Amino acid sequence: MDLSVNIAGVEFKNPVMEGSGTFGSGMEYGEFVDLNRLGAVVTKGVANVPWTGNPTPRVAEVYGGMLNAIGLQNPGIDTFIARDLEFLKKYDTKVIVNVCGKSVEDYLDVVERLSDEAADMLEINVSCPNVKEGAIAFGQKADALYNITSEIKKKAKQPIIMKLSPNVTDITEMARAAEAAGADALSLINTITAMKIDIHKRTFALANKTGGLSGPAIKPVAVRMVYQTAQAVKIPIIGMGGIASAEDALEFIMAGASAVAVGAMNFHDPYTTVKVIDGLRDYMEKYKVSDIKELIGCVK
Repeated sequence: MDLSVNIAGVEFKNPVMEGSGTFGSGMEYGEFVDLNRLGAVVTKGVANVPWTGNPTPRVAEVYGGMLNAIGLQNPGIDTFIARDLEFLKKYDTKVIVNVCGKSVEDYLDVVERLSDEAADMLEINVSCPNVKEGAIAFGQKADALYNITSEIKKKAKQPIIMKLSPNVTDITEMARAAEAAGADALSLINTITAMKIDIHKRTFALANKTGGLSGPAIKPVAVRMVYQTAQAVKIPIIGMGGIASAEDALEFIMAGASAVAVGAMNFHDPYTTVKVIDGLRDYMEKYKVSDIKELIGCVK
């Protein structure tokens, strides 16, 4: 039974990873999950200099999920390389580094620093709704997305995954722009901009006013966008958005995703990723599917 998938020339032992920002860089979850079992570990977003993130409160629970406005707090590329990448070298799993920035130059700085590091792919976060600088311009305008993708592609030694925002009118326009600019793969969806109000305090539940909605509530939207994107482009897709089980993961795969990422559910159950891997194997046994690739995009 073959669970392996190939994305832009990188071979993954299975199609399951976790969503950036929901797993640290693996250190926090290593005591729950054997990281060797994952197809890949996706790191928390890293910038060229340390970011403090947004003011608190910056997380709120809502029906069917959660809101976050962390603001991509991170220690900067120097600490990240010395601490996080060094830690991940111990494991037999692919490493995807999530890169963030506030300008094209910021992104390029990180991408160049990672040229000779132990990273198999780079996921470019141009769509975080909680960072005011950069993300809106890059993630929600096709020409800006094309520009930053093409600039990063010139410098990157590793294949690049462009992470798309759902907060757009037409996801396929953005997907085509990234593909035309040379993106090797796409990941979607990032969180949906949302809001919660504390009626007892008569104020916003998050200091940032808005945050990114993640969790099971967004899954039907995510599956639809992955399907639309799979019809529009030829490059591989990593699907994410509310995956809580193997059944959820299979919806994304059948819609056209070559791999899937588990996000918010890691906070609810830190074993979710390995349960999804086991569940995929159980499904393949039950329906006599010898190769997971038979299921990718099987629903037209």
